[in-house]
Amino acid sequence: MPAEPNSTDDDSPDFEASLEELEAIVERLEQGDLPLEEALRTFERGVALTRQCQGALAQAQQKVEILLAQPGAAGERRTREFRPDDADDE
Repeated sequence: MPAEPNSTDDDSPDFEASLEELEAIVERLEQGDLPLEEALRTFERGVALTRQCQGALAQAQQKVEILLAQPGAAGERRTREFRPDDADDE
């Protein structure tokens, strides 16, 4: 079966879809009208989505650090913190 656009190798939903679902969950929970069992299931799904989003953000940060890596002493690579004004240097 062909991969869908924006899908990753492990078939996890993309970051934007996960974040959108998480926002919907927060809205549902904030309304406070869910039965206890459904609220717990919904909260559990929200925790899973939060972890998934945090993982995706960590991967993105790692990729940015790799892309911004600068050659160091003796050919060693070192990273530097991304600054928005760096994009203007290109």
